[in-house]
Amino acid sequence: MSQKLARSSTDRALYGVCGGIAEYLGISSFIVRVIFFLTATVSVWVYIFLNWFLEDKPSL
Repeated sequence: MSQKLARSSTDRALYGVCGGIAEYLGISSFIVRVIFFLTATVSVWVYIFLNWFLEDKPSL
């Protein structure tokens, strides 16, 4: 089964984008959030784009 990038349904600080990326990559969501924070000038637009286009991951 291939894993699909989606917003997290359980790890949601705002909309679950960073949590979804972390689950997809198999790393801590804290690391993804730190990277987004350190690259804030670009990552704000990436976050907005991903929030619009990623589907919610189904709850288990």
